[in-house]
Amino acid sequence: MVKVSVGICEYPAALKSAVYGLEEMLLLANRICQEQGIKVIFEPTIVQKVDLSLQTFTVIVLPPSSAGDYYLNPHSELIDWLQRQYANGAVLAAACAGVFILAKTGLLNAREVTTHWALAETFNRMFVTIPLNSNKIVIDQGDIITAGGMMAWLDLGFKLIAQYTSSKVVRQLGKTLVMDTAQREQSYYQQFNPSFSHGDQAIISVQQQMHQHYAKPLSVHCLAQQAHLTERTLQRRFLKATGYNPKQYIQRLRIQNACDYLESTQHSFEWIANQVGYEDISACRKVFIHIIGLTPRAFRQRFH
Repeated sequence: MVKVSVGICEYPAALKSAVYGLEEMLLLANRICQEQGIKVIFEPTIVQKVDLSLQTFTVIVLPPSSAGDYYLNPHSELIDWLQRQYANGAVLAAACAGVFILAKTGLLNAREVTTHWALAETFNRMFVTIPLNSNKIVIDQGDIITAGGMMAWLDLGFKLIAQYTSSKVVRQLGKTLVMDTAQREQSYYQQFNPSFSHGDQAIISVQQQMHQHYAKPLSVHCLAQQAHLTERTLQRRFLKATGYNPKQYIQRLRIQNACDYLESTQHSFEWIANQVGYEDISACRKVFIHIIGLTPRAFRQRFH
């Protein structure tokens, strides 16, 4: 049985419908997993006093805010706790105003995120180095997941459940909740969702480097140096922790981002290939077809 521990952060003025709704959503997913014979169990915990919570979670969720401006100036104890959880391999997820708290950790760097469209101007003013795309409902960066509007905690919940179980569980959950999940599922298709909860700190740091700098040249030699490991040790431990060797991992990460561009923009594949780190367009196309099973053109026609 795979246990997925989810810490739902009830910070001051957090939207209670989201806090308790996420908890109930995950518990409903457990029932569906049991009915479908899927050996995954979600263990949601509502975390109110982070300084007293010594548990390491698989996922931490920061819900939307219902009132006030706590999310603009969160307590340092919460920020420190989130940083520790991330360093231990937790995936950090946030919706709406919760993305501001996530940004305060300094872990987003130059990675694209989303938040509520009405908060976009404030976010851009506060975090000038973080790209914001408030047109998207969910942006999944693997170790960081952000969602848009006040009710986007539902999209975030569906995303997390799909990531750790299957689209079949999400479809049944949608029927149980009487919610249409068809359009949301499309964005999950062929998502690369690596684990950060394997416990190997050195490999977690390498994964985080890859997710932050996937469009740049990343040699195994440099990654091994940064992790204070030999190349051979890095290769062995990386494969054990993630199921991929470093080359396969970065290829899948780049192709996942290429899929996102194909789905959400009209840019040429040549432009997209350059954006995700390929100078050789032909090589990128071959890797894309190998991983996805479709040409970039066929993929765009099917999902754009």
